[in-house]
Amino acid sequence: MLANYLIGLREGLEAALVVGILVAYIVKVGRRDVLRNLWFGVGIAIVVPLGIGALLTWGPYGMSFEAQEIVGGSLSIVAVGLVTWMIFWMGRTARTLKSTLHTRVDSALLGAGWGIIILAAVSVGREGIETSLFVWATVASVGGSVIPAVGALLGILTAVVIEIFIYRGFVRINLGKFFTWTGVFLIVVAAGVLAYGVGDLQEAGVVPGAGRHAYDISAIIPSSSWYGTVLQGIVNFNPSPTWLQVGVWVAYLAVVGTLYFRQHRSAVTRPATAQAAAPAAPRPTAAS
Repeated sequence: MLANYLIGLREGLEAALVVGILVAYIVKVGRRDVLRNLWFGVGIAIVVPLGIGALLTWGPYGMSFEAQEIVGGSLSIVAVGLVTWMIFWMGRTARTLKSTLHTRVDSALLGAGWGIIILAAVSVGREGIETSLFVWATVASVGGSVIPAVGALLGILTAVVIEIFIYRGFVRINLGKFFTWTGVFLIVVAAGVLAYGVGDLQEAGVVPGAGRHAYDISAIIPSSSWYGTVLQGIVNFNPSPTWLQVGVWVAYLAVVGTLYFRQHRSAVTRPATAQAAAPAAPRPTAAS
């Protein structure tokens, strides 16, 4: 539940920040008449991910076991890919997100402002689709329990409340640190989801290596125990993974983790380098 709560909180806060920026800019430029279009677009962005989540939840019923495993494993890998892209995208565009959205709003406001519907639906819907896929993958990995989904919903509601407080000026948070550390956590969670997806494909016979377990510590940490359930819910812990699952888990953490910290380090050093390279202000002379 904690993992999905943080997923919902992060993704919800990203979407809420986008909506807050759009609303504030539209009000600033005096186009309150298109706010209705904006909220209509946000509504579309909410309905589409819910529909995708419902389709993924109830659609596979009636399929053969192999088909369900193929669908589940493939979508888990797709979800990991989307979340990984989102993590790096946010790190790359966080500093220019506001100006980028302002430019897009200026283009969307031409004429009657119907472009605002598309802008809001795409900007917010992207976060919603990523969230629905990733939450579905984590829910499937813990046996279909609804508790992780409740955690994601609570995270989204928390994000909405935080954004309202930020918009009203009641609270300030360091969004840079928030997205940095939640990004680290999501990488760990995504590694577990990736390993789970590979395991599904192995059980379906698409990928070889099923039954070749690297180790089995289920006697020490049973999946049915409370601490096993907690670990499974947070990081998709598997007490008896296959060698391929262990391999992809380690490879994902090593590659993605290294690239992520390298991006974060360059983002931190870039402003300092730019400030050092800036010409110093001329000192006033005695004549002046």
